[in-house]
Amino acid sequence: MIQPLAERMRPHALDDYVGQKHLVGEGAALRRMIDAGRIPSFILWGPPGVGKTTLAQIIAGRLEIPFYTLSAVTSGVKEVREVIEKAKNGRFFHSSSPILFIDEIHRFSKSQQDSLLGAVEKGIVTLIGATTENPSFEVISPLLSRCQLYVLKSLEKDELTDLLQRAIWQDTELSKKKIRLAETEAMLRYSGGDARKLLNILELVVESAAGNEVEITNEYVVNVLQQNPQAYDKGGEMHYDIVSAFIKSIRGSDPDAALYWMARMIEGGEDPKFIARRMVISAAEDIGLANPNALLLANAAFDAVTKIGWPEGRIPLAECAVYLAASPKSNSAYMGIGKALETVRKTGNLPVPLHLRNAPTKLMAELGYGDGYKYAHDYPDGFVEQQFMPDRLQDERLWNAQHTPAEEKLYQRMLRCWGDRFKN
Repeated sequence: MIQPLAERMRPHALDDYVGQKHLVGEGAALRRMIDAGRIPSFILWGPPGVGKTTLAQIIAGRLEIPFYTLSAVTSGVKEVREVIEKAKNGRFFHSSSPILFIDEIHRFSKSQQDSLLGAVEKGIVTLIGATTENPSFEVISPLLSRCQLYVLKSLEKDELTDLLQRAIWQDTELSKKKIRLAETEAMLRYSGGDARKLLNILELVVESAAGNEVEITNEYVVNVLQQNPQAYDKGGEMHYDIVSAFIKSIRGSDPDAALYWMARMIEGGEDPKFIARRMVISAAEDIGLANPNALLLANAAFDAVTKIGWPEGRIPLAECAVYLAASPKSNSAYMGIGKALETVRKTGNLPVPLHLRNAPTKLMAELGYGDGYKYAHDYPDGFVEQQFMPDRLQDERLWNAQHTPAEEKLYQRMLRCWGDRFKN
């Protein structure tokens, strides 16, 4: 049986590995450790199809040490303990620790992750975890503190184009055909920086052509993929496309579309907590001050899914998705913190005005720390005008209200307090 193109093109040496030069290029931190023959436990965080599994396999081959692999989707605590026992029994004195590679480590439960701690801490195994999710949310703190974290990036256009050319000329099957790569934009666009998806598309496009001569154009690629809408989505690789459509449907106030894309994720086996987490983000970013209750409901939906599990968890998720989509929208807080961060990066560490400084010591009080500060609760309506920004930024505006009914109330209070300063 012929392997899929993506598997046939999987590199076995760092010199053939595409992308991630910031990690494995000449002189990069991880490359230096590999060249030195000793690596720490670490977690690879990045989108699908950027080489997380491949990198782990290359490292194990380069260091010539045993390589054990587990999938968080199919393995439990029992399987973890069995692999750790094998690693312990098969290790020779002074030899390097075997590598235990765990794909989709974000899907491991707390108890499964707890079962790894001792082996990682004692050096029985060198853990390499792969995840598409932020490890800060999904990996327990004790395990995360024992691992380095390396972030992998989506592949750049020139890297993907190079991969296409390599496949056409080097692959044992494709090299038998006369393939002309006339245009690449459509394939690159559909791949979204995912090398595996790109090779799947290339294989499908070539297989769809009659005869041994194939000219690949943007129009031809689009036609092939429209006729085979699921063919290039092997293993749920449209994960990021679908969640993007889901969030944009909420932002665009279309509850029907939000439910449809949520159903696609559910049917595709998506982690319910991933869906819930994206809605918490959307509630803060897109609904924001137009309806502050949206964030409360999104948090409640996340909590409900965690407590009741699946399949009943789909009900609070659906309730939340409809509520968020139907809510008025404002991104003023999101835009405000973005502008504030940009201002801080441009202006640096500006001094805190003296009247706002803390004065816990006698010396600080003598230096004038806190002098002139007015306690807001001592004044009518809990407000008194004074300067809170650094001197250089006292006239700077960072938050600009958007005039939804709920946010308008906040805006009108700011006008009453600050007058012209808050006029949009």
